[in-house]
Amino acid sequence: MSYDNFKNITMQQIEALKELVEAGSFTRAATNMFITQPTLTKQMKNLEDTVKTKIINRRHTGITLTPEGKILYDYARRILRLRDEAREKVLSLQNHDSGHILISASSIPATYILPPILGQLKKQYPDIRTHLRMTDSEDTYQTILDDLAEIGFVGKEIVDRRLVVVTLWKDRLVLAVPAGHPWYQREAVTLREVEEEPFIMREMGSGTREVMEQFFQKEKGHYGPNFNVVCEIGSSEAVKEAISAGIGISLLSIHALKRELSQGHFREVPIEGCSIERNFYMIYKKQFHLMNHHRKFISLIKNQIP
Repeated sequence: MSYDNFKNITMQQIEALKELVEAGSFTRAATNMFITQPTLTKQMKNLEDTVKTKIINRRHTGITLTPEGKILYDYARRILRLRDEAREKVLSLQNHDSGHILISASSIPATYILPPILGQLKKQYPDIRTHLRMTDSEDTYQTILDDLAEIGFVGKEIVDRRLVVVTLWKDRLVLAVPAGHPWYQREAVTLREVEEEPFIMREMGSGTREVMEQFFQKEKGHYGPNFNVVCEIGSSEAVKEAISAGIGISLLSIHALKRELSQGHFREVPIEGCSIERNFYMIYKKQFHLMNHHRKFISLIKNQIP
């Protein structure tokens, strides 16, 4: 493929590829882009003709990308993000409170802390748009480094000279047991008792799991207790469903349990000698140019106590 061929790729083709991959089908992508399906199909064919290789596999369950398509999609996201960033920098010169903020956050901030703050941001600055992507703390960290998001929120401390790290909200992990459990009326339990109960563990990479393991390594002298782990689950909401279903008990963020505790569905039972606390952190790259709308958002974040 010659360089001249690559110069013929249009912004419309790049936008079409990104929308198609994220929508998962030609029909949904065309609807989202307010164009007809034949128009979208033609754009993708022209893109494949330009790069002289197949980039999309059509299947009855949807579409998949070829290896070449995955490369193009990755760069398409970056190109469109840079275009939006250029637009927002121009707007910032006019001191408008408008712009688009790309946010990546681990599950606790994304699910329980950020939504009310984003609602308040919308009321105060209706022209500031946000896109929130939920992942685990490790993936959020990497997403920020890869410039796929601008501001991140994680449940473990990050040490990286490339990043600005701001300590935000307090959190603690508590043992949650469901109504009807023999421990529901207990004032406290021992760690040995917890080790004998069926236990639901968060997945590898989550800040909740890492903080828990670091606590037992530091305070108890070993990597972690001998929990009777019956399953590993990828989100706090799923863990709560598993607790309600009687699968086991678990340690969860107090932020994730406020509703269930207030309604009596769960009860927090202290573990003797175990007080597991942490902070949530905001991260962004030191070289990232904060525009007016980013500063408005960060100022709001720093003044919130969830």
